[in-house]
This record gives sequence, C-alpha cells and structure tokens, in this order.
Amino acid sequence: MKKWMKLGMAAVLAASALIYGGCGSDKGAGSSAASSGKPIVAVVQLVEHGSLDLANKGFMEGMKERGYTEDKVHFDQQNAQGDQANLKSIASRFASEKPKLVCAITTPAAQTMANEIRDIPIVGTCITDYVTAKLVKTNDAPGGNVTGVSNLTPIEPQMKLALSLAPNTKKVGLIYTASEVNSEVQANMLRDYCKTHDLTVEERTIHNVNDIQQVAESLIGKVDIIYVPTDNTVASAMANLVKITDPHKIPVFAGAEIMAKDGALASLSVDYYKLGIQTGHMAADILDGKSKPETRAIEHQKEFPIVINKKTAETLGITIPEEIAKKAQMV
Repeated sequence: MKKWMKLGMAAVLAASALIYGGCGSDKGAGSSAASSGKPIVAVVQLVEHGSLDLANKGFMEGMKERGYTEDKVHFDQQNAQGDQANLKSIASRFASEKPKLVCAITTPAAQTMANEIRDIPIVGTCITDYVTAKLVKTNDAPGGNVTGVSNLTPIEPQMKLALSLAPNTKKVGLIYTASEVNSEVQANMLRDYCKTHDLTVEERTIHNVNDIQQVAESLIGKVDIIYVPTDNTVASAMANLVKITDPHKIPVFAGAEIMAKDGALASLSVDYYKLGIQTGHMAADILDGKSKPETRAIEHQKEFPIVINKKTAETLGITIPEEIAKKAQMV
C-alpha cells in the first residue's frame, strides 16, 4: 500500500509541474539568471516558423557581435506558440522580472509587450508598420519605449517580379489573416497597386490555418496568380496552400523568402537573418547607452533578395527569364 501511495504522490507532483510550468517554450527562466547576477535580455517570439526563427537566430548573432554573449548575458527565450494568452502571461512575467531589454518578434508580440511594459526598452523585429500598429508615434521619433527594425518590402518590385513570371496576369488573388495588422498594411498596398495597373483583386481572409484549404479552393478559376504578404499564419501553412494551387497551375508569390522555400513560386523580401542581426545591433546600442528607444528611428533594409523555387517553377511549367535567374537565389 505504501508503495502505491508513493507512486500516486509522484504522479501528482509530475502533473503539478506540467500545470504550473512556464507558458509557451521556455528556454531559461529569468529567476536563474537573477541568482547568477547576469543581466537579462528577454526575447519573445510569436510562433515557430522559418522567417521568425531566422530573425531570432540573427538577433542572437548581432548581440554576440557586439559583445553580448551568453556567458555575460542571460537570454530568456520565450515562444508563445501562436497563443495570445501565452503572450500576455509572458509579458506579465517580463514586467515583474525587469530585464534590461525585451526583443519582440512580430507585431502581436510587440503590441502585447508594449501594453504591459512601459519602463523597459522594447526592440521589435519582423514588424511591417510600427505606426499603424500603434507601437510608435512616428518612424523617425518613436516617442516611447518601443523602437525596432521593419520587414516591410515595397509592393511595386514584388509585383514587377510576379508579372515578369506570369505576364498574362489580369486577376490577382490575395490571402491574408484578418487579425494581423502587418498583413492588412500590405493588403492595402496591393489593392492600391492593382488599381493603378488595371488589375482586379479577389480577396480572401483567414482566421487560422484551418481556413487555408477553403479559401484557396474558392479562388480556383477566379484568379491568375495569388499574392501572400508576410503573414505569420499563412507562412506556417504554405505547403497546404500550394498543394491546392499547383495542380491548377496558379503561381503563388509571397512576401517572405521562407515561403518560396516552402513551395511558393517566388519571393522578393528582406533577408530575415540579416534583419535579426540589424535588430541585435540596435539593441546593443540601447544597452550601451548610445541611443534610446524614444529617439531611435525605425530602421529598414535596403536590399531585397529574389528567391525562386525551381521545383515549383517546373511543376507550373514556368521558364524563369535569364535576367531574373542571374539575380535570384534558386532553391
């Protein structure tokens, strides 16, 4: 009987550990860092997918290049797994633990951190428009505790690439997540471009990845190409999207390079690893006292690499013009 009582108690303790453990993905608690005396830099990522993972990796490299290595700083890495409740819980813990700086990866992550934390520098990355997201007053003078690096890619060169590869395009499909501010900004840009270039837009919004199949199927026979902005939800389900579009010979053009690697025909976008490095350098400047979030202007990348998926091009029967192939990264 005593043996079974011990086993029962062990099961209860194990269950308690699961229930009361950290939210999201916890790669290191701040309390352990506090006891070691290391300053804490907190990092929160909305969800796992290629672009955000690259930005996170780049951020760590950028910090390392500036002397903020893991033997000197504790990096409290958190991943909300796409859950808003997790984001709020992470923000509350960061607010109580008082790290030296918070790096927020994506617009929802930055918004949640900014709503909870007002006295700690927040450096954002993978955010399209800081002003529209109400994170800063202006790009040149943020005015609060938030600044960062934008992943905005101008729509015109993206569409020029799309029309070069699909020159007979008249109807453009647009898929994005209704709740993502960054996606809405790019959707507006696409609508404006199409109005001035005699192109019609068939628009579909989704709420989660489960909507991808239905909206993709609803565009079959109605559009010549599909454009997807740097949308976190669609990016995580790109393989599901192209399974539907490829058999119907509808090329998908995407705002992030990882989407091309995952099956979209092509992308012209920022380099997310370099974006992360740029963010790490900005964070280091703030930690070094060289700048402050309220006066540090939002930064943008100036070069936008072309990524083309060779296998998708073959499936769609599209020949890549030589002048584009020379400049593109073929994956």
